[in-house]
Amino acid sequence: MFKTNNVTSRLFERQICTPAPGTSIHRARRFYENIVPSYTIYDVECPDHSFRKFTDDGLYFVSFSRNHQDLVVYRPTWLTFSYKEEDCDTHDLPLKARKFESFFTQLYSVTLASSGELICKDFFLYMESNQFGLFATSTAQIHDAPPTGGAIQGVPSVEKITFHLLRLEDGATLDERVFHNDYVNLAHSIGAFLYDDLLAIVSLRYQRIHILQIRDSGDLVDVRAIGEFCREDDELFLNSNSQVLVNHVGNGFHHSLPELETSFLSGIKQRLLSFIFRGIWNEETDRTMRVQCLKKKFYFHFQDYIDLIIWKVQFLDRHHLLIKFGSVDGGVSRNADSHPSFFAVYNMETTEIVAFYQNSADELYFLFELFSDHFHVSSKSSLHMNFMSSHSNNIHALEQLRCTKNKATNFSQFVKKMMVSLPFSCQSQSPSPYFDQSLFRFDEKLISAIDRHRQSTDHPIKFISRRQPNILKFKMKPGPEAGSTDGRTKKICSFLFHPILPLALSVQQTLFLQASVVNIHFRR
Repeated sequence: MFKTNNVTSRLFERQICTPAPGTSIHRARRFYENIVPSYTIYDVECPDHSFRKFTDDGLYFVSFSRNHQDLVVYRPTWLTFSYKEEDCDTHDLPLKARKFESFFTQLYSVTLASSGELICKDFFLYMESNQFGLFATSTAQIHDAPPTGGAIQGVPSVEKITFHLLRLEDGATLDERVFHNDYVNLAHSIGAFLYDDLLAIVSLRYQRIHILQIRDSGDLVDVRAIGEFCREDDELFLNSNSQVLVNHVGNGFHHSLPELETSFLSGIKQRLLSFIFRGIWNEETDRTMRVQCLKKKFYFHFQDYIDLIIWKVQFLDRHHLLIKFGSVDGGVSRNADSHPSFFAVYNMETTEIVAFYQNSADELYFLFELFSDHFHVSSKSSLHMNFMSSHSNNIHALEQLRCTKNKATNFSQFVKKMMVSLPFSCQSQSPSPYFDQSLFRFDEKLISAIDRHRQSTDHPIKFISRRQPNILKFKMKPGPEAGSTDGRTKKICSFLFHPILPLALSVQQTLFLQASVVNIHFRR
């Protein structure tokens, strides 16, 4: 790595020295120690929009209108201005340069919502290879909807949910997928996961995992639906056999015919019960002990397993899904921490469950600790997402995790707390190098790479050099420059970092729908 902190010396060193194999990008990221967003424009005059995020390649800045009807997309640009005097660094920025339009150029505004729908401002997935964006609109929830057509009792219903696939270059709508009288958890993109060109959408109400492929042409193509059926011909097989039963009844062989909708468990539930049964069966070789073990571990909890529903799904690769199961109450609750949950690894090609864990399982936690990056993956080709810090690729993050683990008084409760985040929401972390824990140290209670609102503070958030622990590299202060005049009002803040440039926005807002305070942090 570099021998000096001087940026000019580093540039010369880069020219004459060849980095070790596989370290060129890590070496290049070291330059961010010198290039930081050290200047802030407070309370910027900007459009009254709900700002969502930068795309992972930094080409677009996505926002929504306050009435949740329109998508507004900007191109990030860099500030340019001129002075007549020689020493421009000693002067404040001119008024024109202190505006939102100096950093962002609006590309277009398109209306997405219609017929009583609203845009879900927390939902956005980006397909970097084609520069496609996936957005969602929906009507209002019906909380006491009757469970008709095989729906799950206690899960809300939404009359219409629409997923819109747009080409972000020009805002053209390429395809749409509509779900009627269904429920998909759109908050923070929890109900959908994008892996390369494969998209998984979880219907909580009907317990189906819809797998779609996004073609280069922009078409959304159905691949399979996992739930009541696992293989493509399962429905045909059941229908053909039910017809045989009907014929037998007509010939007098049977006196009654069970209702197929109520007499069979779903295909995914059958696979799950079979895996659990065989796992317990193989634990014991003695017949008597095996029966006792099955009674205690399987049949005693049989109804609990039957009542499990799919909460959340993520791709581990193109063939395997990590599926989180739990109770109905936990599936629709905003805070599922207190509800027991289970994790299953499902092979879509063989339709088999290949692993099953309770959320307190030590084995699952150690896999999570050692191979955390495998749970974050959303694309094999995304260069920007491959360098996010985690405890499986960064020694500082690992030390922090182990410190938290050592402080825990109950290891089982610690494991449950860590497993709450699994499966990870898709594209929920910023790839900005300023969150690289090998470069900077910061208070993760106040700011982190995770895309979530946090309680705001009137004190600046400090980014300390990791290699020089006493050196402050830069600081960011959300809200007004002079601080808040009302200390009793609870404020929340979100930080939107550009993935490449030394540019970030802090958006502070109150819970009483007052105007947001937007600050722009950049390198002058």
